[in-house]
Amino acid sequence: MSMQQAKTSGLHSHPIKDKGSFRQSFTQSSFWTALISFITVLVVWEVIVRLFHVRPIILPAPSAIFIEFFTHSSFFLPHAWVTLYEAMLGFLLGMIVAIGLGILLSHSAMLEKFLLPLAVLANVTPIMAIAPLFILWFGFGSLPKILIAAIITFFPMLVNSIAGFRSINENHYEYMQSLFASKKEVFLKLRVPNSLPYLFSAAKTCVSLSVMGAVVGEWTGSTAGLGNVILMASNYMQMNRMFAAIFVLAFMGVSLTQIVRLIELKVLSWHTSIYMHKNR
Repeated sequence: MSMQQAKTSGLHSHPIKDKGSFRQSFTQSSFWTALISFITVLVVWEVIVRLFHVRPIILPAPSAIFIEFFTHSSFFLPHAWVTLYEAMLGFLLGMIVAIGLGILLSHSAMLEKFLLPLAVLANVTPIMAIAPLFILWFGFGSLPKILIAAIITFFPMLVNSIAGFRSINENHYEYMQSLFASKKEVFLKLRVPNSLPYLFSAAKTCVSLSVMGAVVGEWTGSTAGLGNVILMASNYMQMNRMFAAIFVLAFMGVSLTQIVRLIELKVLSWHTSIYMHKNR
């Protein structure tokens, strides 16, 4: 048995049954259940607001929020693009740095003891305390928001990357050692495939957190972005506009998480958890 056959029989033991299973996974019951739940919440919200005559300054009706968005979509969409741009660059930056550092720490216990406490310290520091410093250091442009989004993304990706690169099957490792596989081959053919479920698990959480990081940066100091829209609308008591911006942010976070999930289903089609998910 060759090294490639071992990888196929051990790690990639569950092939996809048909080409349509990837598309079908998107339309499974969980998606429709979430959609129905969301619509139900909006309907109940609308009924409560109208039935009890809730003042719009306290809680606007969903219908008024949607009217605000579609009437002024040319206002919201450029701001949404700014926030999306900052969040995605921050997400990619935090992910790249975290994975690179995770590779180093997973191979060196000494480096882990030295650097991981510093990463924990950065993670527990309130982001609202760091954001004003970034504005002072880097100005009011996109860079401070990107860095804040990267910091929020960094720690979960780092922890999961360390765990992923270390979570290898001992039998597979010993088999590759018996074939005199190099460290590079062990890393590429064993550690990387086994780390992918951990990395995607963190990415599904961090991609939405990066949006939150961009918004926090925009609250601290900006002239564009949905965070700025929410802050200005709150100051002027424009509740429809504020809730519309919040809805756009929520839609952005859910959409980005779903995109990462679809990529995971495609990339990890061989993994047991994905195989079982597709055949439920």
